[in-house]
Amino acid sequence: MSVQSREARVFAALLVSVTIGAIVLMALGNRPPSVGAFCLSSYNRLDPVEQAIHSRIPFSPERWNSIRVFCADAAAGRTNRAVSPAGPHGKWAAASHFVICNGRFGTNGQIQPTDKWRRQLSITDSTGRSGRRTIYVCVLTDGPSARPTDYQVKRTEALAEELLRVFAIRPELVTYPRDWQ
Repeated sequence: MSVQSREARVFAALLVSVTIGAIVLMALGNRPPSVGAFCLSSYNRLDPVEQAIHSRIPFSPERWNSIRVFCADAAAGRTNRAVSPAGPHGKWAAASHFVICNGRFGTNGQIQPTDKWRRQLSITDSTGRSGRRTIYVCVLTDGPSARPTDYQVKRTEALAEELLRVFAIRPELVTYPRDWQ
């Protein structure tokens, strides 16, 4: 008899919790809950990586042969490369083809192609060296010693994988910062 009453209580609790959950979801409508520690709603709203690599100018598969990922201190506007930051998509656009946002500038994990990418231009740093066939990816961080967020790491790696596929770049020609996760 106690087993049957226990099953009835569990069933009633389950029914009440499902009903409350349904009421909460109906009250939210199409507005998801605010982003929390384990909420992927903001990550799921990001544009697909494939969409980020489109450019104004058609590109040939042999145009690019390597990828270099570097981090930039978003708060100070400094990069770990000797490049003066300036440009229409944030001050890091002159130093990169793609900027991976950190939440302070753009949505966390958002991939912003720069005008350099859209026009398929090479990057030249302040020392005059040109990475003529290198794709530069800038990952914004919250300080000089801050690490990229998990979203940024995942999105950067997804971008690198797509670029590897599209341009037939060998995986060993992708360079990440020393402390990359």
